Amino acid sequence: MGGALCLPGAGAERRLVNQTPDSPTNGQTAKTNELIAKLPVWLRQFVKFGLVGVSGIVVNMLITYLMNQLNGGAANAREPVWTSPINNWALRYSYLVYIVAFIVANTWNYQLNRKWTFRGTNQSWWRGFFYFFGAGVIGAIVGLAVKIALTHPNSPLYLPGWFTDSGWRAREYWGQLAGVLVGTPVNFVVNKLVTFRQHETASRDGSR
Repeated sequence: MGGALCLPGAGAERRLVNQTPDSPTNGQTAKTNELIAKLPVWLRQFVKFGLVGVSGIVVNMLITYLMNQLNGGAANAREPVWTSPINNWALRYSYLVYIVAFIVANTWNYQLNRKWTFRGTNQSWWRGFFYFFGAGVIGAIVGLAVKIALTHPNSPLYLPGWFTDSGWRAREYWGQLAGVLVGTPVNFVVNKLVTFRQHETASRDGSR
């Protein structure tokens, strides 16, 4: 008689199932490969974000210097601008400097990141700025806490004797610098995933 009809064995069926495009293993592999393929683009964007951040630090420190000079120098940075009548808590000039410098530098960074690091974003300017500012506020709160810890005389982290109250070694300036350096990696991740999540640079950058 003619050849017998051969049915695939259990082992063959198992291999066929494992090679099915819709299998969980293949799906996980595809996601892993996709993440690996995106790493060079993320790395380039992080470097650009860092360069923009450096320029933002320059802007931040320039505003800090100018505002302190308008107030008679860094030695007067801890003068109270407003004192609470309830618990005598004081809003000091140093804190005001940090807030103003953050707003100016954050706006500077946003515009440069929008035009260079994540160019092609579909977010409107104001919507993107809202997200960027919100991400920056998180880092700014942490940074302000760092500055207060380094410049408050009663803090255990108060900068030691090499630092002074005036000149280029003033605690006001070094505390400000330490504060603005703290949040850069966090800001990058938040802005990459939220503010500039709808950008069109990946394909263009990846092809270069």
